[in-house]
Amino acid sequence: MKKYLRWGAIAAAATVTSLLLASCGASAPTGTSSKSVKSIKVVIAQYSKDQTPKFWNAFKATYEKQTGITLNLQIIDWNNIDQQSSTMVQSGDVPDILNENAYATYAANGLLYNSDQVLPAATKADIIPAFVKSGTYKGKFYGMPDLSSARALFYNTGLFSKAGITAAPTTWDEFVADAKKVTALGGGNVGYAQPLGPEEAQAEFAIWLFNNGGDFKANGQWTLNSPANVATLKFMKSLSVDDHVTQNNPGHTNRTDGAFSLFEQGKAGMVVGFSPLQGALDTQFKGVKYAIAPMPSGNAAPAQTYGVTDYLMSFKKAGNEAAVKAFYKLYYSPSEINTWIKAEGFLPVTTSGLKLFSSNPALKVYLDTLPNIHLTPTDDPEWDKIALTIKQNIGLAVGKTGDPQKFLDDLQAQAVAGK
Repeated sequence: MKKYLRWGAIAAAATVTSLLLASCGASAPTGTSSKSVKSIKVVIAQYSKDQTPKFWNAFKATYEKQTGITLNLQIIDWNNIDQQSSTMVQSGDVPDILNENAYATYAANGLLYNSDQVLPAATKADIIPAFVKSGTYKGKFYGMPDLSSARALFYNTGLFSKAGITAAPTTWDEFVADAKKVTALGGGNVGYAQPLGPEEAQAEFAIWLFNNGGDFKANGQWTLNSPANVATLKFMKSLSVDDHVTQNNPGHTNRTDGAFSLFEQGKAGMVVGFSPLQGALDTQFKGVKYAIAPMPSGNAAPAQTYGVTDYLMSFKKAGNEAAVKAFYKLYYSPSEINTWIKAEGFLPVTTSGLKLFSSNPALKVYLDTLPNIHLTPTDDPEWDKIALTIKQNIGLAVGKTGDPQKFLDDLQAQAVAGK
C-alpha cells in the first residue's frame, strides 16, 4: 500500500474537472441513461508486480462472463497513478472505477456515486464501520475500501537480546531507553529506523501522535497544532537530534527503501511496520529474528493503531450505473475480496473478512485493533493538501534547526484557510 506524492494532483484534477463542467454550463453526469454501457474502464493501482495483475485479470474474466460487459483494465504503479488518473479526468477520459487513496475532492465536486446508488445494503453493512466513516463525505459514503493495513512496532529480538532487553517497550521512556541500548551495540546498528521522507511521512507522524492523545481533527475542527501534537513532533525530533538513536537524516529516509531496508538487513532495533513487511521478513529475510508489539504510549493510555485504506471510487457516467453496481457486487463477494487481500498480504475491510483472517495467528496484533483503528481524515478535501505539506516539509521540522511548533502552527493556518 504505497502512498506517494499524489495528493496535490488529485485535488487539481477534481478542481479542473469542476471548472470545466461549470464553464460549459453543465453539471456532473448523473449516470442515468436509457441505454446501458457495453464496457467500463477500471483503473487499478499496482500493489505488487505478481499478484495485482493476476487477481485483476481473473476478476475481469469473471465480471465479463457474469455481465456481458467488457472491463477495460488498466493497472498503474503507485509512482504514476496520480498523474495518469489526473490526466484522464482533465481530458474527459474518466474511469468508471478508480483505485486511489484520496476521494473527497472528487466527491465534493459531485463526480462520484455514493453507496445508496451503487452498493448493496448488505455489503455496506458488512464493511467495518471505521472504513465507512473514512469513506463518508457530508453524510454520504463515496470511498469504497478495497483493502487495509494497520501499523505496529516491529523489534529485532536478536539485537534486543544482545542489548539485554527482555520485552518490547510500552512507554516512550522505555522506547528511548531501549533504542539507546541497541545503538550502543555499535556496528552500524540504530535503535529506531525513522522514516520522515516524502513517501509516507504523514503516516509516521500519525501513529506517534495517536499514541500521545493527539489527532488531526476534533469535533470537525482542525487541531494540527494542539499541545499533544506539538509535544509529539518535539519527541520525534529528539530521537535523532538529542538522543541519536535513529539513522542519519530521517527527513530524507523513506519507509520502503529506507527504514524497512534497515530492519530487513538486521541493522535496526525497531521500526513501525505492517503485514507486508512481516511477509518479507518471513520469506526473504529469514535471518532477522523479530517480534511485533503494540505501539508504546506517550500518555499512559492504551496503545492506539494507525491504519490506511485505499478506495475503489466510481464516477458518474451516462449509462454506467448498472455496470458499476455489478462491479461492486462481485468485488465484495467473499471469494473475490478476501482472495485479493490475502494475495497482497494486507488486512480485511469487512466484518466477515475479519472472521476469516482471524484464523491466522500472525495477524492477531493487527486484527485485534482493526475495528477501532485510527485513520487520517481522508473525508475532508483539505486533507489532500495537508498530507502533501507534511510529506514535503516535516523532515525539515525535525532537523537540527527545525521548529516543530512553527511547522504545526503554519500547518494549522493552512488548513483553516483552506489553501
